[in-house]
Amino acid sequence: QVQLMESGGGSVQAGGSMRLSCVASGATSSIECMGWFRQAPGKEREGVAAFGGSGTTHYADFAQGRFAISQDRSKNTLYLQMNSLQPEDTAMYFCAARRLRLGSWSEYGLYNYWGQGTQVTVSS
Repeated sequence: QVQLMESGGGSVQAGGSMRLSCVASGATSSIECMGWFRQAPGKEREGVAAFGGSGTTHYADFAQGRFAISQDRSKNTLYLQMNSLQPEDTAMYFCAARRLRLGSWSEYGLYNYWGQGTQVTVSS
């Protein structure tokens, strides 16, 4: 089993920045890829950014140019740097990991492990 723990959420004004962290523990050698998802009230969970094979990165259109995903393997930690935040970025952000690198990076059903989420609130 893998445990994921997010941190770094909070409240920020529009235009501000925030960095989320996700520490993985347990059977981390079984992890093939990790990514970030978010879910706003009344909306479906959507992919934000993720790592693919060979360190490639994938971003949702809304995240391109504003968000950056990174990782520190020595610390089993995944990061999401978010800049130029807007009220529409308000959501619960989740860290996710999967054992197999198959299918679309943004398909949340393909991820095996999830964190509890960290709330990000952006005020105008």
